[in-house]
Amino acid sequence: MPLYARDAALICQEDDELHIHRTVYLGPAQTLLKAPPIAPLSPPRYTRFMRLTVPNMLTLLRLLAAPGVAVMFLYFTRPWADWFALVLFVIAALTDWIDGYLARAWKQETRLGAMLDPIADKAMVVIALLVITGFSGMDPWILLPATVILFREVFVSGLREFLGDTAGSLKVTKLAKWKTTAQMVAIAVLFAKGVFEHYFGMLAFGLGDQMVTAILSGREQDHLGLSTLYHGTILSWWIGVCLLWLAAVLTLVTGWDYFRKSLPHLKEPG
Repeated sequence: MPLYARDAALICQEDDELHIHRTVYLGPAQTLLKAPPIAPLSPPRYTRFMRLTVPNMLTLLRLLAAPGVAVMFLYFTRPWADWFALVLFVIAALTDWIDGYLARAWKQETRLGAMLDPIADKAMVVIALLVITGFSGMDPWILLPATVILFREVFVSGLREFLGDTAGSLKVTKLAKWKTTAQMVAIAVLFAKGVFEHYFGMLAFGLGDQMVTAILSGREQDHLGLSTLYHGTILSWWIGVCLLWLAAVLTLVTGWDYFRKSLPHLKEPG
């Protein structure tokens, strides 16, 4: 008996996958032949683009706070700008520890968080260093370590971009975490120095150099707290500068360590 089939399709279930088979019409009195499958149609697999967890939101807020430090000096006068920048920077720096702790405790470590966390840290440090270098009058004691830190961050970021997926196999040492901590503490102390300095200048304004010298030397009573502000300015300056130089040294050491580990991946093939 002749079989007629036109534009027919046979769908069968094989190995838990859908296969579409074409039927071929060979003419009257001939059988229907089943051609090989066109292509397997696997069930669609849906993956989430990103998970916006609480730790990730804290990291995003820290990333947004980085340019906010510079904005404080555009819209507020000093010492209010110093105060706002100091508070914003300290809160953002604390979230660097909090978001990592929560991600591990709640088992919410994500690829988005792993990508954003180092970016937020670098943005905070780089922008804050630019601000501090600017209002310090390009002081060499700040400019030189800041340049070292910026150079290392740019170099390592470029190296990671070149290495691509291989960069994830290069382990970050604990020294790198101490480097980040030293950077953030140094920046916070230097912001505090700006607060002490400007309150001292505001209160000493109009007293005259001789009166200020007499108050600081103890020959006159200090009703305004000038001595406390003055010594706070000097102390915060030296602590901040020492910590910044320490951070610069740690930055060079960790940068060299990362470069050394990447050398096998930089060799020419053959």
